[in-house]
Amino acid sequence: SEMCIRDRAEDGSPDAARRLTARGTKDAAAVGAWLRRQLGDEAVTVLSSPTRRTMQTAEALGIAVEPSDALGPEADVDTVLAVAGWPSGRDGIVVVVGHGPWIGEVAARLLAGRDEPWPFAKGALWWFGWAKGNGDSATVRLKAVLSPELLR
Repeated sequence: SEMCIRDRAEDGSPDAARRLTARGTKDAAAVGAWLRRQLGDEAVTVLSSPTRRTMQTAEALGIAVEPSDALGPEADVDTVLAVAGWPSGRDGIVVVVGHGPWIGEVAARLLAGRDEPWPFAKGALWWFGWAKGNGDSATVRLKAVLSPELLR
């Protein structure tokens, strides 16, 4: 399984130093608490863009975080999927914390098989699973979509 989460950050520059807003901090904590309840004792790897805001979001999950320069704001779908080991290159669950527009592009690729700029709300979580098919193919399953507003 893989999850993607997008941060909710303040405006400003430099971009990599932008912090979460107060709402973003609360949203990340709420999504993190929800996620920990769902995961139970599952093995989890949390991968994050190294920007300040995404690291803050990832750390709110309460699970050790591995920053990856490859997941920065300019990442592309192929890079994100390779780093995440999608669909079966890593054991357990992989959580990817990153940026628009590429999170929406990952969702479009996984669910529709097309590279499109799907909107992905700030602070939202999309949880993708997969089932092994014939040969090397994998069937993608959308397990959950969670916006922080649902937890308020």
